[in-house]
Amino acid sequence: MSVNTIYIRLRHKVQTHPQQTLNLGDVAQVIADDSILSECLSLPVVKAEPSHGNIYILDVMTVVRKLREAYPNQSVDSLGTNQTIIEIISKKKPVSIPLFLLVWGLLFVGASLAIMNFHEDVSMGKVHQKLYTMMTGEDEAHPLLFQIPYSLGLGVGMVLFFNHLFRKRINEEPSPLEVEMFNYQQDLDRYVAMNENKESIKRIDDH
Repeated sequence: MSVNTIYIRLRHKVQTHPQQTLNLGDVAQVIADDSILSECLSLPVVKAEPSHGNIYILDVMTVVRKLREAYPNQSVDSLGTNQTIIEIISKKKPVSIPLFLLVWGLLFVGASLAIMNFHEDVSMGKVHQKLYTMMTGEDEAHPLLFQIPYSLGLGVGMVLFFNHLFRKRINEEPSPLEVEMFNYQQDLDRYVAMNENKESIKRIDDH
C-alpha cells in the first residue's frame, strides 16, 4: 500500500474566543490527498479553555499526534514554524469617553510641549527673524511670513512621515512607526513563545 503524505505549515498567530474549538484549517495550511483534505481541515485540534489564559502556544507535535491518530496510514510532514500563538480574545469592554478624552488631552499637550521645547532649544524663533531680515531688510519680532508656512509644513511633514491621514493610507509603503511596531510585535511573540515553553517545562518537572 502506498503511503501518502500530509503536509502542514502552522500559522504564526491565530485569534479566537473563549470556549471556541479550532480546527486544523484554522491553525495551519494543509496539503493532502483530495479524498481526505476536507476532513483534515475540519479535524479539531485545540479548544480555548479558561485555564489557557489569554495566550496559548500550540506545538506542532500536538498537531502531528492528532493527525497520526486520525490517519494512521498517512505520513505527516511539517514545514515552517513549529509553534502557533493562539490569542484568546474576550469580549471588548466599551470605550470610556472620559478616559479617552483624558488620554487624548495628555498626548496632545505632551506633543505640543515637546515641539515647543525643541524649537526653543534650537532658537527657531531667532532663526526666522534673521531669515526675514536677510530677505526683506526689515526687523520683525513675529515674522509670520515664515512662521505660518513653517507651521503648516510641520503638520504636513508629520502626516507624510506616518503615512496616514486619519485612517486613510497615503501610499503602500509602511511608515517607520509601522515597521517599529511590527518588530516590537515579533519580539513580543518570541518572548511569549519562549516563556510559555519554560512554564510548560516547569509544570512537567513539578509532576
